[in-house]
Amino acid sequence: MGRDAARWPLSLGRSRRVLELQRALWDRPERAEWFGGGYDEPGIHSICVDPRASGRVLVGVSCAGAWVTHDAGGEWHPSSSGMRGDYMPPERAEEPNVQDPHRIVQCACAPDVLWCQHHSGIWRSVDGGARWQEIVRATPGLTSNFGFAVAVHPHDPDIAWFVPAVADQQRIPVGGALSVARTRDGGRSFVQLRAGLPQRHCYDLVYRHGLAISANGETLALGSTTGGLWFSEDGGDAWRALDASFPPINAIAFY
Repeated sequence: MGRDAARWPLSLGRSRRVLELQRALWDRPERAEWFGGGYDEPGIHSICVDPRASGRVLVGVSCAGAWVTHDAGGEWHPSSSGMRGDYMPPERAEEPNVQDPHRIVQCACAPDVLWCQHHSGIWRSVDGGARWQEIVRATPGLTSNFGFAVAVHPHDPDIAWFVPAVADQQRIPVGGALSVARTRDGGRSFVQLRAGLPQRHCYDLVYRHGLAISANGETLALGSTTGGLWFSEDGGDAWRALDASFPPINAIAFY
C-alpha cells in the first residue's frame, strides 16, 4: 500500500468486487492526529489477516501505530501497547497514535505471532498484537535495531529476518557492509548473514517491502534502493546477486 493508502481504507467485505470506504476506520477521531512517516500523509503499509476466518485484521500505519478489528472491519481499536516512539517527548513516547511501525508481518502457521520493525526498534507480539514485547538493542548478535524490512518464517514463528541500518540519521548498512539479521529463538539472539552480500563501500537501504520469503520458508529475495537484487535458497545463509543495476527497488513478492 502506498502513502495514500491510509486516506482510502477499503472495505473488508466478503465480495472482492465490492470497493468502498472503510468508514469504521476512516471515522475514528484519532485519525485527525495521524501524521506521515517520511511523507506528508500517513500510510497503511502492512495488512495482517487472520487466516482462521476469525474476522481479525491488523494493519500497520506510519504514523499511527497498529490498529485491529475483530469483526472484519465493523470496529477498529488501537493495538500498539508496548511500543515506544523515541522520537517523541518522553511523556508521549508510548501513546498508541504516535507509533511508527515500519513493517508488521504475521506468521502463517501461528497467526497470533507478529513481528514489527519499528522506527525505534524491533517488537514481537504473541497475542495477535494485544501486547508488544521489545527486542532490546543489546540482544546478542544484533548490530542495530533500526531498519525497515522484516520477514517471518511461514512454518516457525520463532524465525524472523531483519535488515539492519545504522540509524534514522544514517540510513546505510552498519559499517558499510550489507547483512541480514536472523533469529531462530524468538528474538533472544541473532546471527548476521553476510555470505554473498557486499561487505565494502555498501550504501544499500532495504525498504519495508524489499525483503520477501517464499512459502517454503527457505527462499528469500532482497532488493535495495540502489538497484541491488539478491536471492537465497537456504534461509539466508548464502546469497547470490541477480543484478546490481535495477532502478530503486521498492517491493518484492513471491507468487
